[in-house]
Amino acid sequence: MATATKTTEVAVSNGLGNEEEDESSRSSIRAMLAKLTLNKNPKKQVIPLGLGDPATYPCFRVGQNVAEAVVKSLTSGKYNTYAPSFGIADARRAVAEYLSEGVPKGLGLVEEDVYMTVGGSQAIEICLAALGRGKRGPYNILMPKPGFLLYQNFCALNNIEPRFYHLLPQSNWEVDLDGVRHIADDNTLAIVVINPNNPCGAVYSRYHLQQIAEVAGKLKVPVVSDEIYGHIVFGGSEFVPMVSFASITPIITIGGLSKRFLVPGWRLGWIALSKPQGSLKQTRIKEDIEKLMNVIPGPSSFIQVELLPSFIVMLVCCFYKAEALNHQSKAALPSILSDSNQHFHENMISLLGSCADACYSGIERIKALYCPSKPRGSMFIMVKVQISLLSNVNDDVEFATELMKEESVLVLPGSILGLKDWVRIHFGAPPEILEEALDRIESFCERHKNCR
Repeated sequence: MATATKTTEVAVSNGLGNEEEDESSRSSIRAMLAKLTLNKNPKKQVIPLGLGDPATYPCFRVGQNVAEAVVKSLTSGKYNTYAPSFGIADARRAVAEYLSEGVPKGLGLVEEDVYMTVGGSQAIEICLAALGRGKRGPYNILMPKPGFLLYQNFCALNNIEPRFYHLLPQSNWEVDLDGVRHIADDNTLAIVVINPNNPCGAVYSRYHLQQIAEVAGKLKVPVVSDEIYGHIVFGGSEFVPMVSFASITPIITIGGLSKRFLVPGWRLGWIALSKPQGSLKQTRIKEDIEKLMNVIPGPSSFIQVELLPSFIVMLVCCFYKAEALNHQSKAALPSILSDSNQHFHENMISLLGSCADACYSGIERIKALYCPSKPRGSMFIMVKVQISLLSNVNDDVEFATELMKEESVLVLPGSILGLKDWVRIHFGAPPEILEEALDRIESFCERHKNCR
């Protein structure tokens, strides 16, 4: 196994100097966006394309019967008690069934493999804390660049060194597998993969996911598969759950309701552990997760009991055209499981696909911006800012800052995600708002056009 030098090879992989790395690890996406928002143009309505929360718009909200189910659950008085530390049994079972749909026989999950968390963020926190628990020495976790900053933040809290492999923009943002092999060593704890991808909008093929699993298997480490955007795919793409390759290497799946069901404020997520099929350095990972979950707060009882099983079964019906459901799942269904909600999911995917197309086309007409590929999933697109074509703009942070000052359009600078002179744009907005935002961005770039 190739051994990476901590101070040299990893720094090259990051693409950041040490000072920039330290600053990035102390920052956050929300803090950056809050800072940018302070500089808005008071004469123009802010168009927020920085944070992935389309639920702020009516066209991306779930139906009224979902709210009625919440009210029914609350007023029943049945779910005012604490939930079990690992989650309510029906909810854990529902997630296990959901994650097992479409995977090869023998690789399915059961209730005991699933742990309910306060959103996907807590799932990441617990997962990384468990991976690093009790470890001494310079252990590391491999993660994508560009990626999701929260992984880096939690590595810092757990004294784990984050090492970054590249996503390749000219290859639909696939993982640089040679780069993974190059930065891994005997102290590597896991490989993080985000699919569908935030921030790039990529959806990995079955073949590429198998390649990733094979690399992890040879390195004898698990894959932490972040599937918070699972099933949010369009343009003919297919979502393949990573657990399909648990026969090659152990898989730790992270997921939740927030993105797929557009209810991020409900804060309901999960961690799922595949049955170890190969060599696993972290033989105590399950025990360590359970120890942590016994001392931290869990998600609300009423959402787990009344809503989660219903959502999961609805998704199974909608995407896998299930002809039969087991008795336990049927018993968990309230009125929320209806044709209107199945239509909501189908319409939401269709609308996001149209928004992705419109965003990509709008970016293509702006000479100072470049996007290597059309997004096929999640709610984001990474855009290269061609700084040499702009005046009075020296980097991606200045681009985002000045764009907010002049046009009140909020985008996320790519530097905070590990990719300087790029920006991340969230396209989960109504078409007319997205069109207005792109027109403002185009006007901004025209005003700053470098005439040299």
